[in-house]
Amino acid sequence: MKLMRHLAGYLPVNIAGGIAAFGGVYVFTRLLGAEDYGRYALMVSALALIHTISLTWVEAANYRFTARAIELGREREHFRAAIALMLRSLLVAFLLMGGLWYFVREDPAYARILPWMAALLPLGTIVQIALEAHRSGLNVRRYAVVETSRLLLGFFFGAWVALVGGYGAAAPFMGLTVAAALVALREGPWLLMQAYGGRRDRGLNRAWLGYGIPIAAALVLDLMLSAADRFMIVLFMDEAAVGAYAAGYGVADKTVLLLCAWAAMAGSPLVMAAYEQGGREAARNEARGLIRTLLFIGLPAATGLAMIARPLAEVMIGPELREQAAQIIPWIAFAGLLNGLMIHYFSEAFQLTHRTGLRAMLMIFPAGLNIGLNLLLLPVFGIMGAVYATLISYACGVILLAAAGRRLVALPLPLGDLVRIGIACAAMWPVITMIPELGGWSELFLKAGAGAFIYAIAAFLLDAGGARDLVRQNPTSTAQAPK
Repeated sequence: MKLMRHLAGYLPVNIAGGIAAFGGVYVFTRLLGAEDYGRYALMVSALALIHTISLTWVEAANYRFTARAIELGREREHFRAAIALMLRSLLVAFLLMGGLWYFVREDPAYARILPWMAALLPLGTIVQIALEAHRSGLNVRRYAVVETSRLLLGFFFGAWVALVGGYGAAAPFMGLTVAAALVALREGPWLLMQAYGGRRDRGLNRAWLGYGIPIAAALVLDLMLSAADRFMIVLFMDEAAVGAYAAGYGVADKTVLLLCAWAAMAGSPLVMAAYEQGGREAARNEARGLIRTLLFIGLPAATGLAMIARPLAEVMIGPELREQAAQIIPWIAFAGLLNGLMIHYFSEAFQLTHRTGLRAMLMIFPAGLNIGLNLLLLPVFGIMGAVYATLISYACGVILLAAAGRRLVALPLPLGDLVRIGIACAAMWPVITMIPELGGWSELFLKAGAGAFIYAIAAFLLDAGGARDLVRQNPTSTAQAPK
């Protein structure tokens, strides 16, 4: 089973992503303090917005067209276009960075972050373009090695800088930049070699623009769903409140999204290859395995996080941010699941059929709804107002994309599996509640372990999400495409 082999191949990336995400929350909420962690969260969102507006469209088009270029024997023209368009887009990125500098230039705590962000933009894009090419070409092993190295180097170096002290919210960015530079030393020459001798192709550039720009527009709107609330919180409250929100969000949302992204890393290229070779029906058949896997691992993760929110916050988040973060974890866990389904499954119909502009138009409503709800709810409910706004907006986004996408490619939604997985998730609750509140790591491990064990048994008995087939599979070998 290809999907299972690819899941095994991408497992190291998922583990490294978990270490970086949760280690980052654990370390930086303690070493940076509430206000600096809030500044870090705000600047991460600002960097993501700049990158998405200016550079993401090149990365997305590179992923979408790599497999076709390989099939047609036009890899050199393909990668020449990737490099040329990346360099042009960096000009836009630096103009946006200049605008950000203008707004924060008077505040040293923010201004010291900007040089690292400016260096990270080109370095990170070089690495990301190479990664998307490896993933689209089904070169799982190289993708796993490169991305795992980048994630772990970035986290550990950033944590070391934060431990040394004196750099404030700039410390995590220093780690990310150094890691990207080290990885780019290998992937940059690889990209140049792939592009060597390629001819300029205006038609190819137009195809990339036509596909990638709407993707970027849609992702900007996605980002407004996930990050605009942080800017609204600092407007109505303060940076410490942003830190608490970001800490709880980072634990809950990242857990579920990492699992969804893991399934998508393995399943999305297979769906795309099936569509290219066999059309809509072939893509539907391949997508059935992807959605079952997303639900099988994503729904119990969200449910489990909601059930262990208090001990999780107690051990993972610094004392200044812990109490408020624990309140939002259950809600954001399910918002993260909706976000994962929206990005990694229901968006596939638009990407497969090159209707990315339609997806961008559809996302205007939930993005605007999120901002409007934040304006209404934050003054009344505080941080929880931002949480409610996020959950409602994601639900609207999923409904819109699912309904409109069915007209393009009717991606399956196995309701029977969803019900069985839901019952298996519910089986965790009585067991977790019977475990006493011991506090600390012991309570967390006992409750998480007991919940996972009960879910596994219930899922197998109900055959939820094809659990019995998963047990019979042997996903120990990884897929490897020719280099």
